[in-house]
Amino acid sequence: MSQLQESGEMYLEAILVLTKEKSAVRSLDVAEYRNYSKPSVSRAVKLLRDGGYITVDKDGYLWLTDVGREVAEKIYDRHRVLTQFLTSLGVDSDTASRDACKMEHVISDTTLEAIKSHLEKQ
Repeated sequence: MSQLQESGEMYLEAILVLTKEKSAVRSLDVAEYRNYSKPSVSRAVKLLRDGGYITVDKDGYLWLTDVGREVAEKIYDRHRVLTQFLTSLGVDSDTASRDACKMEHVISDTTLEAIKSHLEKQ
């Protein structure tokens, strides 16, 4: 299993979110959702498949492996927590979501747990 970079985490999170909205996800769905080019998505899909994070069936549908789902859920949870935290500070929801998207890849588990604990006390 290769070490995943931030962009790979973004793709996995996108696949997870789209899977919650629709039963099956294709590369084109990810490209439209993230506003990425089709060639960028194709390269990412190959890397994620080679890394064991996703599978691609004969019809071109993307499926998270157990490891891919674990990574995607962790990033998605971080995004939700950070967005909630920022909005609780008075940041508008769009800005909070954009900032959370940047922060979710670099914040430590310790700091995230402290934020979760703080939010639970509110």
